[in-house]
Amino acid sequence: MDNSTAFQPLEARAIEMGGPNPPDRISVRDHTVEVEIGAFQAERDVTQRLRFSVVVEVAPSTGAQTDDVDDILSYDAVTEAITGELAAERLNLLETLAERIAERILREPQPLRVFVRIEKLDRGPGNLGVEIVRGRTGQQAVSPTEAPRPRLIHLGAGAIAAPGLTNALDRWEQDAAPVVLLVGPGEGPVPQVQDPSSQRRINLLAIEQNACVLAARDPRMKAVGTRTELDWGMKNGQISVWAPTKMVMDAVDGPADLRPETLLEWLGQELGAASACQISDPDGLERAL
Repeated sequence: MDNSTAFQPLEARAIEMGGPNPPDRISVRDHTVEVEIGAFQAERDVTQRLRFSVVVEVAPSTGAQTDDVDDILSYDAVTEAITGELAAERLNLLETLAERIAERILREPQPLRVFVRIEKLDRGPGNLGVEIVRGRTGQQAVSPTEAPRPRLIHLGAGAIAAPGLTNALDRWEQDAAPVVLLVGPGEGPVPQVQDPSSQRRINLLAIEQNACVLAARDPRMKAVGTRTELDWGMKNGQISVWAPTKMVMDAVDGPADLRPETLLEWLGQELGAASACQISDPDGLERAL
């Protein structure tokens, strides 16, 4: 890229890289959204303005002749890609957000190449930003395979300590549906503080500690904290014990509270669960078999 276009509008870079026979382009400039994003603690629980500029090079179409919006790449496809990725989860990095926006746009049939620029407007005396260019690889339009629909099981303290847990794991391991286990905090005291946000994180960490305690009881169980790890476990026959802190704290629309039934419902919606239940004691564990 020529230095003369480095700080110009994004269209200038697209034009420079277009070659002697450049494709048609559509653009959305200076689309500003207020959102929570950032890797630093000071950026949590606060919103800041992001400014998006996107240029899309598109394949030839008959849109100019037919005057039909269905024959072109709509501007809505660009703004919906931005809105959709912002709504999917809370992110730390502009780089991740830009990558996902470009990937989503390239799933449409018309785009050939996408230029994405995102700037933070409120983090200093100047604008902080990232700019990427991504081209079609031939894979974006492939439909993903259907994700497995797991069984979610919340285990209470009595069920976690029950001798019958090994038999239950034997059965769950043979089930066609993958199993994801949830737990509450352990039986010890949980520290209490005045700040609600800090207390929520403390409560989540208490649940994570108990998830690690449960996973340590049998090597077939693994404590996992990210959506990627959960997806991998569901596809590969692993019994995952959900460590909820990252997913809950990063969620745009997280669970209202950390009660078992609330977490079951929220995670069930996130994963498209086939079923969800609570088992609180050894008798319940036996009945589940």
